[in-house]
Amino acid sequence: MTPEQLFSVLNTMTVAAWLPLVFLPRKRWATTVVPLAWPSTLALIYAVVVVATVMQSEGGFSSLAAVRALFANDWALLAGWTHYLAFDLFVGGWEARDAQRRGVRHLLIVPALVLTFLVGPGGFLLYLALRRFAPNRAAPILAVE
Repeated sequence: MTPEQLFSVLNTMTVAAWLPLVFLPRKRWATTVVPLAWPSTLALIYAVVVVATVMQSEGGFSSLAAVRALFANDWALLAGWTHYLAFDLFVGGWEARDAQRRGVRHLLIVPALVLTFLVGPGGFLLYLALRRFAPNRAAPILAVE
């Protein structure tokens, strides 16, 4: 399989993993299993690609020029992209679960989920803002004395 083919497969499967997170938030598996299982799978793919190819690539992480040289290798670039796919989905899953625990209406966080998918940290920041200002509708926990 070429890096381009694997890129297409990983993107398609990651979009498929985001869909239930956005559209089926009441299904427990959509907010617990999917955003943990798929990022774990992506992490495994990432590790295999890194071990198999990136260690033989030129470049590194000591400067922007070194990173540019590293990512000139399509396999290293794919590893970097896989890293983003995994972490963004993991963060999106956390956002959905956290919002549910806090009783934040799901429709309020959909824009944050979409942005987390598209521009990771931007969506995370939006979620943090929504989390701060959205009404907390979670049932209070009664203390038993």
